[in-house]
Amino acid sequence: MKVFKTLLGVVAIFATLSFANLNDNEGYDIGDIATDFSLENIDGKMVSLSDYKNAKGFIVIFTCNTCPYAVAYEDRIIELDKKFASLGYPVIAIMPNNPEVQPKDSMEDMKARAKAKGFTFPYLMDAGQKIYPQYGATKTPHVYILQKTNKGNQVKYIGAIDDNYQDASAVQVKYVENAIDALLKGKEVSETKTRAIGCTIKV
Repeated sequence: MKVFKTLLGVVAIFATLSFANLNDNEGYDIGDIATDFSLENIDGKMVSLSDYKNAKGFIVIFTCNTCPYAVAYEDRIIELDKKFASLGYPVIAIMPNNPEVQPKDSMEDMKARAKAKGFTFPYLMDAGQKIYPQYGATKTPHVYILQKTNKGNQVKYIGAIDDNYQDASAVQVKYVENAIDALLKGKEVSETKTRAIGCTIKV
C-alpha cells in the first residue's frame, strides 16, 4: 500500500509539472501585453517594435518561405501592409522555423523570397526560436494584432488572416482587416480569436 501511495504521489507530481509546463507554453491571450523583441531583418539590421514611434499597433505575422499556406497568403500579407501601414498598423513578418530542419527557410532564402515578391515590410528571423513560443504561435501563418496602449503593446486578435487560404477571391470574412478597421474606429474587435490554418512550426 505504501508503494502504491508513493507511486500515486509521483504520478501526481509529474502531472502537475506537465500541466504547469503546458500553461507556460500557451503564449499570449487577448488583452495580454506583448514584450518587445530585437530580431535580424533581411537587410541585416535589428528590428524592434519600439523602432516604430508613430505606429498605433502592429500586424505581427509568423510566416515562412516553404509552407504552402504561407505562400498562398503572401500577396494578401503584402496588401495588408500596403493598406494599413500608412494608417499606423504595419506588418511585421517573423520566420519562426529552424533553418537546420527546413533549409529553405535560411536567411539567404528569406532575402531571395522577399526580393522576388517585393515585400514592403520587415521579414525577421526568430534566431534561436525564442519569440514564437512567447506569442504561442503554432502555425505558419499565425497572426497577432497588437495595439499600442499606455501599458504596452496589447494583444487584440489572434488567429488566421481570413476564412479561405485557398482562394483569395472566395474569402467571405477578412478577420485581420475587420479587426484593424474596428481598432482604427476606436471600437472593440468583435471576433478576437480564430483558428490559424497552416503548417506546424519546425523546431
